Amino acid sequence: MRDLKGKVSIIMPAYNEAAHIGASIKETASTFDEFGCAWELVVMDDGSTDNTYQEAMQTAAGYVGRVIVKRVPLNWGKGRVLKKSIHYLSGDYVVFLDADLDLHPAQIPALFDMMQLVQADVVIGSKLHPHSQVNYPLQRRVISTGYYFLVRLLFNLPCHDTQTGIKLFKTEVLRRVLPRVLVKKFAFDLEVLVNAHHLGYKIAEAPVVIKSQRRRYGSIGANAIYTTLWDTLAVFYRMHILRYYDRIDYYRRKNMAKEFRRMRR
Repeated sequence: MRDLKGKVSIIMPAYNEAAHIGASIKETASTFDEFGCAWELVVMDDGSTDNTYQEAMQTAAGYVGRVIVKRVPLNWGKGRVLKKSIHYLSGDYVVFLDADLDLHPAQIPALFDMMQLVQADVVIGSKLHPHSQVNYPLQRRVISTGYYFLVRLLFNLPCHDTQTGIKLFKTEVLRRVLPRVLVKKFAFDLEVLVNAHHLGYKIAEAPVVIKSQRRRYGSIGANAIYTTLWDTLAVFYRMHILRYYDRIDYYRRKNMAKEFRRMRR
């Protein structure tokens, strides 16, 4: 990554991470300094009820101009804050990184290598990649595999795992895709990838190593499963029945044409 031409923007959503957010910011900054590339880190506090924002601001003071901390007043959901964060980015590439760092940023060069190797526009970390090193309960493996087959059936996405937290995008992809996204929570990643694929962007996968220090994988609640399935079917409905995403582009182009004609008068 030392030869990377361009700047990397890292988005780190955080909710009630007061005890760890400072260390996560420092570890991420140190790791990217070792990479030797230009970078910025945008920490998005998703309406935390603890001191996440204050702790992040205090740590960011040591990285003026490189660490940006923003917050929303309510817990909107990961998807909503990721969508909002695009307004604060100045990089040529965007990395999604979870605040718990179970997926360590040291893995990011592998995503860039894959992007260059196959000329991809998006590279996602995948727990289901044959070379991934992941240890999580059988129930989650079954649910992840079942969800993969559902997503494959509905959208024919060229990837196995849409939900792993580490992802790499060319910024131009997100700037075009995020205005289309409506899901705020569990299926946000899916909606982003479905739209990127629909627009013709190339998506690739890379293996990940998950070394959980704080996360304890428990059972997935019925409510989370129901919400994810509902959001997934809603994305399918908007894509293939309503053609909502195509109409967004149509109306945007129409409005741009009207504005252009107005300016020429």
